[in-house]
Amino acid sequence: MIKSLLSVGGITLLSRATGFFRDVMLGAVLGAGLAADAFVVAFRLPNHFRAIFGEGAFNAAYVPTYSGVLEKEGAAKAKVFSGQIFSLLLLSQILVLGLAWAFTPELVRLLAPGFADDPQKFDLAVVLTRITFPYLLCVTLVTLLSGTLNAHRRFVAAAFAPVLLNLSMMGALAIAFLFPSAGHAAAAGVCAAGVAELLLLLIAARRASVLASPARPRWTPDVRQFFKTVVPAVIGSAGVQIAIFADTIISSLLPTGGPSSIYYADRIYQLPIGVIGIAAGTVLLPEMSRRFAAGDPGAAFHAQNRTMAITILLSAPFLVAFLTIPDLIMRAVFVRGAFTVQDADAAAAVLAAYGFGLMAVVLIRSAVASFQAQGDTTTPMLISLTAVAVNVVLKMLLFRPLGAPGLALATAVGAWINFGLLTLLAMRRGSMRVDPLTIRIGIAVAVGSVLLAGVALFGQTLAARLAAASGLSHPILDLTVLGAAGIAVYAGATVAALRLLGVPLSKLPGLRRKPQPTA
Repeated sequence: MIKSLLSVGGITLLSRATGFFRDVMLGAVLGAGLAADAFVVAFRLPNHFRAIFGEGAFNAAYVPTYSGVLEKEGAAKAKVFSGQIFSLLLLSQILVLGLAWAFTPELVRLLAPGFADDPQKFDLAVVLTRITFPYLLCVTLVTLLSGTLNAHRRFVAAAFAPVLLNLSMMGALAIAFLFPSAGHAAAAGVCAAGVAELLLLLIAARRASVLASPARPRWTPDVRQFFKTVVPAVIGSAGVQIAIFADTIISSLLPTGGPSSIYYADRIYQLPIGVIGIAAGTVLLPEMSRRFAAGDPGAAFHAQNRTMAITILLSAPFLVAFLTIPDLIMRAVFVRGAFTVQDADAAAAVLAAYGFGLMAVVLIRSAVASFQAQGDTTTPMLISLTAVAVNVVLKMLLFRPLGAPGLALATAVGAWINFGLLTLLAMRRGSMRVDPLTIRIGIAVAVGSVLLAGVALFGQTLAARLAAASGLSHPILDLTVLGAAGIAVYAGATVAALRLLGVPLSKLPGLRRKPQPTA
């Protein structure tokens, strides 16, 4: 499993790297003004619905059910089940697309009410949303194909698909002069990416001999089990998206540039979430589903512990950086072209607020696997709705006094409530067992993080002086010097703490020793 995790994480890192260059290009071309605000809303709307009907809800219901059919009834039955769900998904998404196109102005008015006061921004958001929305249909089918491939331990194509989104948008922005505006070019790149991702996954599934032909849906026990789990999963995923919808709605009431500052901060924030948290959850869910289906819960808990330990180890440096040097990060990454220092500072405040919730967010996918791997999507749904309720209330309370950072801070608090409740209930039910090795790794990471924070807080001035003395002072150089020093200190301190705690480095991945099955 660790090989799959590193493979998915590596490819996801490529995706985030290309996404980084995409957002740098987007910032340089669009800046953080009217066109950027309109595109952010147009890009978010199909992604909101994708997260509700696609990745979150669908994977939570489909992967454990498909894995169970595959384990107990064989590949042929699993392929029939997959074909039936494909047909249902395709028909539902065609309906959603038709409704979205017919009622786009109402959709934008509902989810970005602040745009109504600026007719130019509103009209542009409507046009761009109509261009981007077909992406939802394609990427939802991509999610099904990804789940099928993941259940067969084929992770590469699904992990690579988001790279196509970044490349497509960058290509479209490169020829923006052929479009009415750069916003139109970026939206067209999103639409084209959906088609490219779908073709990639269709080819990968066919080569892996797991591509199922669309089949007439029948009310079989497997399909019944899928719907039994997908309904609460949709509600749970919708709950998370309600919080993000609230961000979109409230941020539209901010002065011009508010939605953009949230978007650019979120793009940096999503780097560790995508590379570490989502990659870990992607690999862990089918692994735990297979272990529970085979009657081997000990191996499932072992896999979960190792995944969570690695997640903590890799995420801690990002957490420290977001809390201590967000201004340097945003200036080094985005200040060029139409993106100003003031834009960077506004986004940095949002990034710092998001940072408080980073560790909870990257661990949620691993924690929720305790329930979803056993077919329980109701409990995560109820927990998610509870966290979202707190989240939305906090957004309303913090919006006016804190502005955009207040929205991000509310998101962070909601994430901790979500993760805390998931962990508490899973441990009380015996669906999660934290082993001593994971605890010792956590202690070592805490030691390394404290020293890393010291480097970040007190080393920024020194890094700037060294860069200035060389005559090459620039935020990028400052960040590079500080980052190199911080990585060295964190790695050295963490390794030393692990040795003091009696954790051999050879056991750090924790997967060489196979646990004995529990009764």
